[in-house]
Amino acid sequence: MNIWLAIIGMGIITYMIRLTPILLMERVEISGSARQALRFVPAAVLSAIIFPELLMPGGELDISLGNERLLAGLLAAIVAWRTKSVLWTIVVGMAA
Repeated sequence: MNIWLAIIGMGIITYMIRLTPILLMERVEISGSARQALRFVPAAVLSAIIFPELLMPGGELDISLGNERLLAGLLAAIVAWRTKSVLWTIVVGMAA
């Protein structure tokens, strides 16, 4: 029973932590420059997740033709740039 109470309690706490900024943002007006800066957050977060895996497989910097992950990432980036299609980018990146 204690485990279930802990799971439910942590679920409620997590929900409240995520809900609080949403409720507070209703009352706060964001300036134009802050709104413009927030547009870049998803790209920055995605880059922070992807680039270490592409550039540092195994924890060491590897910028060479022997780095298959980097080559697959470059190929996927070219497909994304040319086709503007998320589906084709994923398919080509996974296939590479």
